Amino acid sequence: MSTQGHHLDRLTAVDASFLTNESTSSHMHVGAILIFEGPPPRYVDLVEHVRGRLNLVPRFRQKLVVPPLETGRPLWADDVNFNLSYHIRHTALPEPGGEAQLKRLTGRVFSQQLDRSKPLWELWLVQGLERDRFALLTKTHHAMVDGISGVDIGTVLFDLEPVPEPAAVEDAWVPHRSPSTAELVGRGLGDAVGLPIKVAEKAVDAIRHPESAARKAVEALEALSEVVSQFADPAPDVPLNQEIGPHRRYVWARSELATFKRIKDTFGGTVNDVVLAVVTGSIRSWLHSRGVRTEGLELRALVPVSIRAEDEHGNLGNRITLMRGPLPVYIEDPVRRLHTISEEMAGLKESKQALGAEMISRFNDFAPPTLLAQASRLNFSTRLFNLLVTNVPGPQIPLYVLGRELEEVFPVAFLPQNHALAIAIMSYHGKVGFGLLADYDSMEDIEVLGDGINEALDELLAAAGDSAAAA
Repeated sequence: MSTQGHHLDRLTAVDASFLTNESTSSHMHVGAILIFEGPPPRYVDLVEHVRGRLNLVPRFRQKLVVPPLETGRPLWADDVNFNLSYHIRHTALPEPGGEAQLKRLTGRVFSQQLDRSKPLWELWLVQGLERDRFALLTKTHHAMVDGISGVDIGTVLFDLEPVPEPAAVEDAWVPHRSPSTAELVGRGLGDAVGLPIKVAEKAVDAIRHPESAARKAVEALEALSEVVSQFADPAPDVPLNQEIGPHRRYVWARSELATFKRIKDTFGGTVNDVVLAVVTGSIRSWLHSRGVRTEGLELRALVPVSIRAEDEHGNLGNRITLMRGPLPVYIEDPVRRLHTISEEMAGLKESKQALGAEMISRFNDFAPPTLLAQASRLNFSTRLFNLLVTNVPGPQIPLYVLGRELEEVFPVAFLPQNHALAIAIMSYHGKVGFGLLADYDSMEDIEVLGDGINEALDELLAAAGDSAAAA
């Protein structure tokens, strides 16, 4: 279990940026739709199942506390009024209980901001899904979790066996009392006093290892200049980037991981390159349906990349950096589109762009809250990218909740301001789920993009078959 999740842990700079970027129209929660076979469990059984495992995720019983007068970033404090029944919701789909009804429910659930006076998560039990299935919807604020570390409510939900060992219900938790104003101010001042010590330690290290320090300084400057130079190359102006409202639409597309691997093995690159090529093909078709010309048009995707060091796995908090991936919608041929993406992504990974984004996030660790808010808005600037595309590899073994097998996972990302679409992808047990979250008012034709995912994948698969036949 992580050593973090302690009472009065301070948010990292990246986690705090997800709070400062939130607005009434741009919600910073993420989650997933989990579809299971079999009849739904009883609500009380699900509540007790989660209660017995909450000690594994102490953060899920903590809420935000904000120091007065911006004496530091917010802290996590135990919620003395924690009520598990508030966080676990129960609902049923209207007739006929099809996937269309589940998608509409998902859009409504993700349209509502989380209450910052309570721990920032919800879990919805959804019954009434056709073909003897049910769903769980997870919804967690991005400040609490990132997809790569996997420390989410899912960590405590799942079993690896259909009949798990019975877990003893852990009810010995006693919350710390709420911190006083003086304690919060003192904590902020303590952090400020500690900052010169951190800087001094780095200075001593630089004196001991001057060659290494000089090399790192040059690399950091080059990396930062590479990130700054991107503002001179803004993302193009397309219908995806406009003012959005608070309401959401959600659709998904399903496919098989073996299909992506076959395409990758035939044409080279990575599975993630194939994912970006499929997204590019779908957006190209959608732009044409809107009457937008795509000659010479290359969109930019914000692609999160984990910078979590090997020894940091299990730690809470976000350790991600952001890269601008290419979506060359000007290319008609699907194979040439894939090759172009593979070449550009390989170049990005070798470039200093990722390091530059990490340098900005490290700088934020030393920034006062007001400056931090400005820097985080810089990272999500519309000038930099057209949409978020995040691809998270999931477990390739079956998972169970209360004896029911998880069949499919469709992830849900978030919409930054002036971004009407975000696409999240997750692989699980040989399947790949695409979740498309969109602004309700400006994206009535979201289904065109969902259908386009499968059409673009079929194009590449057919080309792979032709290539194999020719060989």
